[in-house]
Amino acid sequence: SRLNRHDNLWGFETLDQCIAVYNQLLAEYGLPPFTRCTRFEVRQGESGAKSSQLWTDGAVIQRVDLTTNISVGKGNETPYLRGLASQRLGHSIGRLFPNGKSVDWTTSGSGKGARLQYRKAYDKGFEIQSKHLPKVKRAYGEGSPEFKYAQELCNYAVETGIVRLEQELKSEFLSREKLCFYGLFDEANYRKLHEEFVGVDQRLKVTKMDIVSIAGQLLAEGVVETQRAANLTASYAIMWMHGQELAMSERSYNTHAARLNRIGINIRNAPDLTLCSTVFIREMKEINPVKNIAPPSWYKRPSHLRIAA
Repeated sequence: SRLNRHDNLWGFETLDQCIAVYNQLLAEYGLPPFTRCTRFEVRQGESGAKSSQLWTDGAVIQRVDLTTNISVGKGNETPYLRGLASQRLGHSIGRLFPNGKSVDWTTSGSGKGARLQYRKAYDKGFEIQSKHLPKVKRAYGEGSPEFKYAQELCNYAVETGIVRLEQELKSEFLSREKLCFYGLFDEANYRKLHEEFVGVDQRLKVTKMDIVSIAGQLLAEGVVETQRAANLTASYAIMWMHGQELAMSERSYNTHAARLNRIGINIRNAPDLTLCSTVFIREMKEINPVKNIAPPSWYKRPSHLRIAA
């Protein structure tokens, strides 16, 4: 989505818009455009193809990147990302990068094991400042309009506190879910998949009036009804944080894990003291993520979208 533009902070909203970019490029080289599929069938014949292989009469999508920009407020990007890293996505485990500016989720929790989907979140202002600005400066010069625009973009991302959520849907996943045949599926399926990912922060209690212990947080959220139950569950959380063995039945473990998961502590993950604390800090100001924020009026949208508008 960076074709003929300097950035992709806001990109395309439909597959048709994405395909239009490719077709414009194909037309420049005198090549036929990508078209919608009207059918797909199992490949047969003497080719020896497996029965699971399919053919179609239109474009087949090999990868889709879905993105959302979230505004968390200036200076809140790193604590927000630390909170996200403590959460699981299905069987995928969050991993905070050493610089604290990015998180990804893989089955191994070490960056490996993302055969079907690769999901990540990162500080967009930091990314623009460290990668995009130097590139524009080298290409156009420090006094150029392009560099000035890139600086405005960087300042906006930093002042707004933008965290970017991205997920790559890979070829095997798209094929398995029948989301690869352009024109033969409902794009709302992409949206549903992405909403599940964007909802990763729903259990987080990333707030900054009073200091509440884990037991107090369990009571405040209505997870448990008694102080005794809250204290017991909190004690297991503290043991987990210190790497101690949790000696209990599987049923008890699942009960306490489910309680703690509702306030953003996942004891099924390996403990990492950099990602969690035994207190939740609340102030008058909270981190309230604003999702799907609209671009500022001066933002340069893709050219064919401006024409269409």
